[in-house]
Amino acid sequence: MVLMAWQNVRTGTPGRFAALAAMAAGAVVALPAPLAHAATIPVACTVPALVAAINTANEQAGPDTLSLAGGCTYRLVTADNGPNGLPAITSEITVNGNGATITRAQTAPAFRILFVAATGKLTLNSATISGGRAETECQGTTDFACGGGISSLGTLTVNNSRVRDNTAAHDAFALGGGIDSIGTVTLDNVEVSGNAAIYTGTSPEGGSAGGGVAGEGPLTVNNSRLHHNVVTNAEITESLAFGSGLAAFAPTTVKNSIISDNRASAPGGLARGGLTSGAPMTVTGTVIRNNTASAPGGTAQGGGAATNSTLSLTATQVSGNLSTAPGGTALSGAIQVASTGALTLTSSTVQGNTASVTGGGTAQGGAISNATGGTVTTVQSTITGNTVSSPGGTALGGGIFTGVGSTTLTRSAVTANRAGDGGGIFEASGGTVTLNQTPVTGNTPNNCRPSGSVPGCAG
Repeated sequence: MVLMAWQNVRTGTPGRFAALAAMAAGAVVALPAPLAHAATIPVACTVPALVAAINTANEQAGPDTLSLAGGCTYRLVTADNGPNGLPAITSEITVNGNGATITRAQTAPAFRILFVAATGKLTLNSATISGGRAETECQGTTDFACGGGISSLGTLTVNNSRVRDNTAAHDAFALGGGIDSIGTVTLDNVEVSGNAAIYTGTSPEGGSAGGGVAGEGPLTVNNSRLHHNVVTNAEITESLAFGSGLAAFAPTTVKNSIISDNRASAPGGLARGGLTSGAPMTVTGTVIRNNTASAPGGTAQGGGAATNSTLSLTATQVSGNLSTAPGGTALSGAIQVASTGALTLTSSTVQGNTASVTGGGTAQGGAISNATGGTVTTVQSTITGNTVSSPGGTALGGGIFTGVGSTTLTRSAVTANRAGDGGGIFEASGGTVTLNQTPVTGNTPNNCRPSGSVPGCAG
């Protein structure tokens, strides 16, 4: 799915200076260009002072640093320009927050906090961005709403900060409750929490993505915590809600982070859980836990993570995630691999995840569902204690469900998982499962089904 139609591409013509020459006794005199000016601007604890400081930094040549008043709350009551609470960042600016908070007053009209233009380069240190609300616009178009806290077309780096309790809401599509970016983003030791992307429309073509972060440009997340964010839709058949913690549409790297307690909700539609990738993603040393994909009467996929591209998980724990779809279909409590997806799991654990439906629906893959033609490869990884449940319905593949796709497990283990059938592995028609030095044992009610479908698996 391509969500780039609104991208605003700006071009400019570099300034040109005419050469001035004087002929005097054979001498040529040239006027030197002015030197770039770098400044540190102290910012008093008032909104007008902050607005003035950003405007000054934008107007000056060279990079500038704003030093906010320590512990101050800059409470915005009106927008500075259009949908933005503060002046757009159009130059290279570092904001040293010193523990300050920039927030939208609860009684204020809807506007996001910060916008980084294509020419802008913002580094935000030790600050909290909160209470922003984007409802009418996304980077120059009214067709979507994005970036309740921060929207960026340029370069954004956030260090040692919080982005919390921001919202993007729209009746066509909502993206990035906390942060949305087409440019390059780096998050280092950042807490992204309590943010929401909310679809308020009535069309099945609409939806919401990236409750915490929506990355439509290169994204790096280090030592950060993305938790208790949501993507949610009205009860519209076939609408989409995905990536409650993080939705990535460009190459993404996540290291040493926690993605937890995020929720995707799409009654009658399609919900995908905490982490969703539509482009290559590498995850290392990370915990993905207690996330939920909920789609009553619809389809819930990958309570922990879902991929349409390449997803590499190394030294990562995926645990306690849930896909639930009463009266519908739940595919994978932990990780969903789509037809174009390729999952590589290395030195990782997928444990205690659940795919569950009630009312006679279908549930598949407590840990991993590879049902439509993707590829799964595990090396030195453990899949244990996962469950598929569907009272009165179909519950297959407590550990792994493989349909039209290939799954290869090497020096791994599939143990103590539970389902209605294929407690360890269920290989449907058209699927292929290969075991290399991988025991499949102690699963309930059996290890692999249909009987004999998985070479090397007994019982």
